[in-house]
Amino acid sequence: QVQLVESGGGLVQAGGSLRLSCATSGRTFSRYVMGWFRQAPGKEREFVAAISWSGSNTDYADSVKGRFTISRDNAKNTVYLQMNSLKPEDTAVYYCAADGRSYSYYASYNYWGQGTQVTVSS
Repeated sequence: QVQLVESGGGLVQAGGSLRLSCATSGRTFSRYVMGWFRQAPGKEREFVAAISWSGSNTDYADSVKGRFTISRDNAKNTVYLQMNSLKPEDTAVYYCAADGRSYSYYASYNYWGQGTQVTVSS
């Protein structure tokens, strides 16, 4: 069983930065495509970013390109999401996901964390 635990969320002013972390249990972390998704109140869960098992390939939602960076440290079984130039519309619960078959399709991921709240004030 794979467990994912997100951390790093919080309240930040517009224009600020946060770094989310997702610590993963299990020996096969380095084989997994990892993704970040988010869900705002009253909205569907949406893709934010994903990274290949090696870290050599990444993908981003258009809304976060140039502001967010996904990375991973396979030695630490951890994936990160560096979020810069945050906007109020980035406010959401952010979820880490593992073992995806399609980078941006949430239903293709087999494992999910519990989520961490990010709130950006204007």
